[in-house]
Amino acid sequence: MSDIESLKPDLLALKGRRVIAAMSGGVDSSVMAALLKDAGADVIGVFLNVWDYTRENIKRHGTCCALEDSYDARRVADQVGIPFYAMDMREQFRRDVIDPFVQDYESGRTPNPCERCNRFVKFGALLDVADQLQAEFVATGHYVKRLDDASGVHVFKGDDPKKDQSYFLATINRQQASRVLFPVGHLEKEAVRRLALHYKLLTAHKHESQDICFIPAGDRIAFLKREGAEAGFRAGDIVDREGNRLGTHQGIAHFTLGQRKGLGLPDGPWHVVALDGVTARVVVAHPEDALIRRVLVSDISWINEPADGAPLMAKVRYQMHPAACRWQRQGDTIELLFDQPQKPTAPGQVAAFYAGEELLGGGIVSQV
Repeated sequence: MSDIESLKPDLLALKGRRVIAAMSGGVDSSVMAALLKDAGADVIGVFLNVWDYTRENIKRHGTCCALEDSYDARRVADQVGIPFYAMDMREQFRRDVIDPFVQDYESGRTPNPCERCNRFVKFGALLDVADQLQAEFVATGHYVKRLDDASGVHVFKGDDPKKDQSYFLATINRQQASRVLFPVGHLEKEAVRRLALHYKLLTAHKHESQDICFIPAGDRIAFLKREGAEAGFRAGDIVDREGNRLGTHQGIAHFTLGQRKGLGLPDGPWHVVALDGVTARVVVAHPEDALIRRVLVSDISWINEPADGAPLMAKVRYQMHPAACRWQRQGDTIELLFDQPQKPTAPGQVAAFYAGEELLGGGIVSQV
């Protein structure tokens, strides 16, 4: 077996079966589409137009789902030899991602727009598109793995720890997971680029952006002001946990939970531990007092639901290793109690639940 052949997943079971390839115009989804086509699947490329980039005064968007990325996705589809559709999802994206993003920053929450896009658009509306096109599956370029057995579908962390994206898929449900494929999840990024060169894809060397797709210039404050998030820009006080006034600020939207840079306060270091959208107060604490143990999680979704009391690992920030915790149900909410104190997270962030390498499900942090 050649070195390149060893990089390809076993997709022969998909021969002749219709699969929607969710193409973002980047190298990961390009290789995903090529692998499916190579395996003999009946592949249809779909690009989701989610935002009007003509309003952004920048020369190059450099982020997923921008106009130039639509062009790249279409050209890759031509290279691979699959039909291609660009679908207008701007109205749904506005309703399910943009509006909640703005509202969260006004109220003091710290949203995760990529999670909402995955849950409501990519694995929500796109599965509806799959039904319309009579496709069994949707495939993406996410770095996660799907391994099925007699008990059904199982989703695991991607093999590249630097690229693992399971955290962002924690709120999809079992039904969604059963219809989504991840052909590059077993690969490291460099191997994906090698496959892109093998298939002579025009995206093989394309730059990878870390920006939020609808804020391609990275200026969150300018975006929120333009979107009319007035409540997030009311001046207020910065106080410690005892209510002692340490300084002032020009709006809670300038801050995120856990933030420690740019506070400009004496006797530091300080971490932001609470944002109050009603009083416009920013609450800070010293690092040793900012650690958390207890987190409440709502909007729970399970891919594989554990038995009550079963061992559980959780991560409540993307840049966090899953940590052991005790957990219990409180109605529609789950309480996590970490065995060891953790760095702060924020209401609005994702809580992802794991059993070893397997992603079990997750929800949204509602209280810390």
